[in-house]
Amino acid sequence: MPDRLTALQSLRLALPKGRMQQGIFDLLAAAGIPVRGGSRHYRPQIALDQVEAKLLKPQAVVRMLASGSRDLGFTGADWVAELGAEVVELADTGLDPVAIVAAAPAAQVPPGCDLETWMQAAAVPAQPVPNIATNHPRIATEYPRMMKAWLGERGLQAQIITSQGATEVYPPEDADLIVDNTATGATLRANGLAVVETISTSTTRLYASREAMDDQARRLRIEEFQLLIESVLEARRRVVLEVNVDGTRLDDVIAGLPCLREPTVSPLHGRAGFAVKAAVPRELLASLIPELRRRGATDLLVSDLAQLVP
Repeated sequence: MPDRLTALQSLRLALPKGRMQQGIFDLLAAAGIPVRGGSRHYRPQIALDQVEAKLLKPQAVVRMLASGSRDLGFTGADWVAELGAEVVELADTGLDPVAIVAAAPAAQVPPGCDLETWMQAAAVPAQPVPNIATNHPRIATEYPRMMKAWLGERGLQAQIITSQGATEVYPPEDADLIVDNTATGATLRANGLAVVETISTSTTRLYASREAMDDQARRLRIEEFQLLIESVLEARRRVVLEVNVDGTRLDDVIAGLPCLREPTVSPLHGRAGFAVKAAVPRELLASLIPELRRRGATDLLVSDLAQLVP
């Protein structure tokens, strides 16, 4: 009997609903794989042969990958950690970066206090953390597994309340502390909360099911999809930098270029010097441009890349 995965014709892709969705749709479009159907269509069309997509909540993406009913998908690293899923990470998109933080009413967070100190103070009467109702603080969170592990590692106790969204409204009546994800902290501040400590960080990433990766034919197709995604991610991290330079300064300019391998060098018309082109890290531009000028580069031109496969 043929392997169940090999027998399937289409690669089964899971796309995340909610805040992650638009960033992933833009990423796919930049990779030449536009998604059509809009946010209300749970089975959008994807412009890649033999790939069928389904729109799911990020938590559901993790569960479907872990069960093998989806072959690959985009979801948050926080949900993979929270659900303890056995999946294969393929690429970190860097999209939707969030911090998983512990936060409490601002009046209860002394300056410089970390979470372990806060927890220890909360468990002892007369310590300078007021309004703690019991010796075991109540923690509201969408990450109960993650928080129980954190507490267990430190020998601390708390009452864990599993929230279903809008966690920031729990304190002070229904919880003493929350553990939630935040991008800017604005929602926390609007609800009178202050960050006690950052527990972890998360971004949207591309994952595959272990079952699919164990099937050779399907693994090859997944790796091809991964290559397209990573070509856009690499292009976003770099720019094309072109400069002109006199022949006497050529080696000095090349020595100052952080290239993938070696730059492209072409002679200018009339032997007036050389044109040098390289894909350089975008984050280095602010220091790189003045440095190249000092080394003799002129006519500097910076342009964006669409896709880059090293």
